Amino acid sequence: MKASVRAQMSQSLNLTPQLLQSIRLLQLTAPQLEMELRQALDRNPMLELDEGDEAGETDADAHDAALDEASFDAAAWDELPEPQFLSGMSGGVTVGDDDATARIADGEFSDWRLRLLKELRLDWSTGDLLIAAWWLDRTSDSGLLEGELDALTAEGAGELGVSPKAMQIVRLRLLNGDWAGLCAVDACECLCAQLDRLPEGQDRDLARRIVRDHLATLARHDGRALAAALDCTVDAADAAVGLILSLDACPVPEPSIRDDDHVVPDVVVRKLGGQWRVNLNGRTLPKVRISAHCESGLSGASGDVSALRGLLDEARWLVRGIAMRNDTLLRTTQVLVERQQAFLEQGEESIAPLTLREVADAIGMHESTVSRITTGKYIQTPRGTFELKRLFAVRLEGAEVSGAAVKAMVKRLIDAEPPHAPLADDTIAGLLARQGVRIARRTVAKYRDQLDIAPARARQRPVAAAAVR
Repeated sequence: MKASVRAQMSQSLNLTPQLLQSIRLLQLTAPQLEMELRQALDRNPMLELDEGDEAGETDADAHDAALDEASFDAAAWDELPEPQFLSGMSGGVTVGDDDATARIADGEFSDWRLRLLKELRLDWSTGDLLIAAWWLDRTSDSGLLEGELDALTAEGAGELGVSPKAMQIVRLRLLNGDWAGLCAVDACECLCAQLDRLPEGQDRDLARRIVRDHLATLARHDGRALAAALDCTVDAADAAVGLILSLDACPVPEPSIRDDDHVVPDVVVRKLGGQWRVNLNGRTLPKVRISAHCESGLSGASGDVSALRGLLDEARWLVRGIAMRNDTLLRTTQVLVERQQAFLEQGEESIAPLTLREVADAIGMHESTVSRITTGKYIQTPRGTFELKRLFAVRLEGAEVSGAAVKAMVKRLIDAEPPHAPLADDTIAGLLARQGVRIARRTVAKYRDQLDIAPARARQRPVAAAAVR
């Protein structure tokens, strides 16, 4: 073996705590940023609430001097790769347990299985909870079992050391519990479990018969055929169908308490005097500033004040980082609004192709910066409030329109079709070709599936039913 010495050059990116803080502020949503600022006000005496004027909307003409200084520092985070710092760092940065870029934790379990087990813990025994957890691990997010019932029962009994009867008892308790229909073997058992919780009556009995024996007829929306199969009137069959439609095909409920139950827009856009104006929404965020008397008192202080100077530096970086975030958000949104004016004025079919790279080139930043600043941020427009990501659209291959616009065209054509003569996918492709949009039939089918619209044969209604409609 021969030893040798070799010189090698390499580049690595060292992220300072200040830069990490700026990146973290960049990607925080409005509620998370509000929580961050209030916590900073509580722990740092060098910060104070700016109550000089009422917080409201801030437009591009209302930037203070902090934004001018922040624009020079924006490039510091600009060359970072797409958020790899969320899953560990390399290149000279080590992330410990206290990750400076970690998002604010959610207040409730995001996994519905953990939420249910937390509820059951109040009334169920430890042994039953273990069996319930085993069944839930074999249940898909739709609430149905992933596998054959007998095989799962035998497998669970062997793993947990209990009898198959005990396994079945716990599954039936889950099936008929507060989340009725959970751990069902199929959609029929799921819907029947929900029907069993409703008051007795003719509608419920007919609904059970439909779910057990006539799901195919129900899928065709053929009320007369359903009434004939049930030997009842059309009105009675329609009432039973209405009862089935009120059930939930997925028995897993949404969390009762969520941080995102309501959307707080980060940006507000409106048309004034024929011009689209973009404003930052500052109504929900506390405005913070450096405490002037603390800063002046510290400048003339004697003795060991290193801890206080550290708090002052932290406060300055926070104010500066917020200014950088707001400046980047405002400039990015202005470009998005300029490029998507047709969408804001005319609707979904006019959304133009737009990529992260195009916006990044327009504001002189990296694509990753645009990706971070638009993720989880919402814009309030005359057409509603939605995420900034919605203003991006992929160009349809070989065309000058976006895929989102074509999808909206497909939906419009299907919504306007005659109920008794629905449009086939190739017919829709032909109609779009007449409008200058040439796409294949399979592309129409793909967009239709994304819109959760059934094929033409499943959308067809009998002539009599169409007349009633």
